[in-house]
Amino acid sequence: MLKHKIQTTLFRLALPILILHGAGTATTQSLPGRYFELMEAGVAKVEAKLKAEPAADLKSLESSRGWRHFPYAILAPAVLYAKQHPKNKHYHDPKMLALAIRIGDQLAAEDEQGTFEPRGDSDWDTSLWLEAYRVLENDLGEERRARWQRALERNVALVLEDATERLDFPWYNSPYIGTSPNHYAQYAGNLLLAGRTFGKKNWEELGSAILKRFAGVEQTPDGYWGEHSRRGPTTGYDYLTLSQVALYWEYTKDPAAMQALRRSTDFHKYFTYPDGTPVEVINDRNRRWTVSAWAQFAFSHFPDGRGYAEFLASFFDPETLTVDQLGRIAQDALYYHEGAVSASPMREERFSYRMEIPVGIRKTGPWVVALSGIVDTQAPNSRFYLDRQSHMSIFHEKLGMIITGANSKRQPELATFSETFVGQTIHMPLSSRLQMNDSQDRLSLAFNTFWTDLLVPEPSQDEMTFRFVINGRGRPADDLRLNLQLALTAGETLETGAGRKIKLGAEAIELTPEDLGGSIRHHGWTMKLDPAARLTWPFYPHNPYADVPETDLRYAVGRLTVPLSLKSQPGHYIRPKEKQIEITISATP
Repeated sequence: MLKHKIQTTLFRLALPILILHGAGTATTQSLPGRYFELMEAGVAKVEAKLKAEPAADLKSLESSRGWRHFPYAILAPAVLYAKQHPKNKHYHDPKMLALAIRIGDQLAAEDEQGTFEPRGDSDWDTSLWLEAYRVLENDLGEERRARWQRALERNVALVLEDATERLDFPWYNSPYIGTSPNHYAQYAGNLLLAGRTFGKKNWEELGSAILKRFAGVEQTPDGYWGEHSRRGPTTGYDYLTLSQVALYWEYTKDPAAMQALRRSTDFHKYFTYPDGTPVEVINDRNRRWTVSAWAQFAFSHFPDGRGYAEFLASFFDPETLTVDQLGRIAQDALYYHEGAVSASPMREERFSYRMEIPVGIRKTGPWVVALSGIVDTQAPNSRFYLDRQSHMSIFHEKLGMIITGANSKRQPELATFSETFVGQTIHMPLSSRLQMNDSQDRLSLAFNTFWTDLLVPEPSQDEMTFRFVINGRGRPADDLRLNLQLALTAGETLETGAGRKIKLGAEAIELTPEDLGGSIRHHGWTMKLDPAARLTWPFYPHNPYADVPETDLRYAVGRLTVPLSLKSQPGHYIRPKEKQIEITISATP
């Protein structure tokens, strides 16, 4: 199978744009300067919150939306104080040092009271507190330095036994290690950094051994770390694992880690939408993920990675910055490697990218189409891992998501295809093949009673068409359906070809083929439908954290369903091109 086939054409230019630094240059890259601006705004919010709630404990501080992981706040003033850079106006600013010390002292007090670690995921908080200790160590004074060290060592030691006993497990995937790989990588990162900082050689060696394996063995050739298996990515959490491998490189300069960072850069820079969010159709744990502040420094070793980091950083608003984002941006600034910059793929007019696994993505003008033929079994009793049941997403850079390929759990109604056969409903394929070329991409999916080709020709600027060609196989299914998840927006109007206008809200609607009249219009796009199509709104997908369907209308989708009636033909076990379904989307922003 062709590995990492890339075809890229830049708007007006055929070669990547390089923004060079030094004498004679006309443009200066926006990073890490943008990081310092964001940190300055974030620190001001932290100062205001602490002024408004001077006696608040962590539980109170973290109760507000956007303030979870309040300990992350310590790293921003620490980096602003300690990192010398022309864009950093707060280098050696005593106010920044005082704020970092105030937060660190509170964390130490909470730890002494036994309220720091039980909050959950405290190892992430420990990691950024440890980073702040490292850069401020010489400014803490002997007594405070010893107090912080005691608390940090105590918290890092909590993962020592778990990290040690899992060291030689067959794979660092959740079916083996009993937790997520991103957590295990975090254990290792804490051990590595604490070991180096506090002179605990055994901790440093253990953390290094785990992260060396993450870099050289656990990462797939396509550049991701699968959480449940290596067959496909868990895109959002992949940034978390990546951050620890990037940290490992910073302190060991292991060439295997640099190779892992290169592969990871290729993966993430292509599988990110024009709005900065990760491509959802390939994700087996989350239907949605925000723009990631994690691990942007990992991309900064390469010109294209710096361009990708700048692309991501451009989406953060100082007014809405969360404390979680603030801490990770501070880490990005701390370790950022400056140099030449080349454009992020999503800033380009067109590109295509193909993984070794049957996954590909193509941008043509404003259209981005992602195709997934991943075939994978998932843990049936785990609410956290979604069924790989969706195969296509369509995104428009001005209109946003139109068809989402987000996966779900225990909801075959949202699978691209579902077949009821001998009393059992099947909603994941048995086999797949992806073929990509400039004129048309073809994703083939095989099920028990049929196989299909999803054909996506090259779109025009304002319109795209895709077709499903259904080929019957053996005895027809008792019930066979094509389902597409439409990214409808609550509060906006849906117009049908039959003249109906419906303002979408919490009220359930079921639109028949007669109601739809062959087309719908919504949010600036028009979709021409199969005559048998039906539409249901709102359909609430699975929430893996609550283990129940979503309840918020923001996360609801419209379920577009086309029933497929296939019929046996004596003497024809395979019935080529038994049915075809064509859908056209026109964009009128």
